[in-house]
Amino acid sequence: MMNKTRFRLLVFFMSLSLIGIILVQLYWVNSSLNNRDDQFRYHVQGILDKVANKLREQEADEFYKIYEKLKDSLKRHPQRADLLSYYQDNSGQRNKNIIYSDKVNREEFDDAFFDKNNVFVDKDKVDDYVRNKAIGGNSGSTAPQKAGASTDSDQFLEFKIRQFLKDFREYNAPEKWVSKDKMTKTIKAELEQNDVFTPFEFGLYHNNMPTKIRSGNLKYDPNSTLLHNVFPDSEGLSSYVLQLSFPEKKVYIFNSLLGITSLSIVFTLIIIIAYLSAINQLIKQKQISEIKTDFINNMTHEFKTPIATINLALDAIRNPKIFDDKEKVQRYLQMIRDENKRMHSQVENVLQISKLDKKELDISKEAADVNDVLETAIEHVYLIIEARQGKLTRHFEAQRTTALLNDVHFTNVIVNILDNAIKYSPDEPVIDITTENIKDFILIRISDQGLGMSKVTQKRIFEKFYREHTGDIHNVKGHGLGLAYVKRIIEDHNCHIYVESEKGKGSTFIIKMPLIN
Repeated sequence: MMNKTRFRLLVFFMSLSLIGIILVQLYWVNSSLNNRDDQFRYHVQGILDKVANKLREQEADEFYKIYEKLKDSLKRHPQRADLLSYYQDNSGQRNKNIIYSDKVNREEFDDAFFDKNNVFVDKDKVDDYVRNKAIGGNSGSTAPQKAGASTDSDQFLEFKIRQFLKDFREYNAPEKWVSKDKMTKTIKAELEQNDVFTPFEFGLYHNNMPTKIRSGNLKYDPNSTLLHNVFPDSEGLSSYVLQLSFPEKKVYIFNSLLGITSLSIVFTLIIIIAYLSAINQLIKQKQISEIKTDFINNMTHEFKTPIATINLALDAIRNPKIFDDKEKVQRYLQMIRDENKRMHSQVENVLQISKLDKKELDISKEAADVNDVLETAIEHVYLIIEARQGKLTRHFEAQRTTALLNDVHFTNVIVNILDNAIKYSPDEPVIDITTENIKDFILIRISDQGLGMSKVTQKRIFEKFYREHTGDIHNVKGHGLGLAYVKRIIEDHNCHIYVESEKGKGSTFIIKMPLIN
């Protein structure tokens, strides 16, 4: 048998290992969620970069429409002054001062057709830069280079056109040419194109102030909101910021890990169940080992007394003085017979329980009077009660008492219960047997005023080999099979048995048995 210290150490280390496995799994899940969150942020920043590029392209398209309109109207490429005048006329800012200069230089940009050396540049290049979205960030690489035009001239022209765009942005805020619905569709299209399917809220901010281009439920949350500059200048600075928020980001990220996380949870649960099952089996094996040891000790004690009695009786019979005394010989022979019958009964109980467990015990049933069975059982124990100066009272109040039963086994059931009532009564046993009818059932109550049972014992009283521990004192003999046998027989008769008890105040066994008409 495993000693207690070894058993506790085994349980401790097994528990420690299980806790370690669970903590490692939790750490892994948490790390995976953090990594996926970082990946999500990086991925969405790339998407926002694409959205920003699309906004710059849309801005370039809007500028190009104005540029083409003025070009058609003026029959020439519009200069900066033409564009500014157009913006002022359409924005109501006519009183805003504009500084013009006859000298063309980088700072004033009054002429879009001369380079920094006042060398004339092909007018078609302006169209190429605008049309090919040079102002949208493509640096003019698509603009054709003509023979004789220097790279510096191209860069200067691009610089001028960027200034045109800066002017356009000053007089034409994004609210004029970008709607909330259009922004929603643009962001949604980019997210879905990049396999991000989760609700979002957005808002465009100018100098930290919200614009009209925003969704209705936008709330700033540092854990679920990403920011990205849009419409940057040549130095990469911008007064516009696009804010994109994902209210269900945590759910989305967790769902992305749901498959592998579910497997991890399932395997962890399997380990926990296996662990609990192993611990439960270890505890049961330990209990069974203790119960078997207790059973062997009790059975040894039960057999030791009758064997000793038989040996004494045989020695007495062999004595010549007693051998000729027929009365004493008969008394000793009867003693040997009774003790042998007692040992046979103990062995029979063990065999019957074994057969009941294997469902090999054939129990035939016939209609019988329950009161008659109770009277027969009382006769078996009446002399014992009388010898201990006890008292047994009958309260047979049931009017209908016919039930389907096996009179031998059911008598044994009542005898076992009565025997327990006698054994567990330290003083003179006082027993009451009551019967009553409840609908189509007969209730049999057997009450005593003995030691009673604890709540724990009441739950386990019908378990095989179980006996409430009384230390090494064998004042209450038994081997824990009697009530287990009772339970099996009661169940075989489609009956129910209950116990009500309180420590120090006695016990009551209640049998609920179906009647037959």
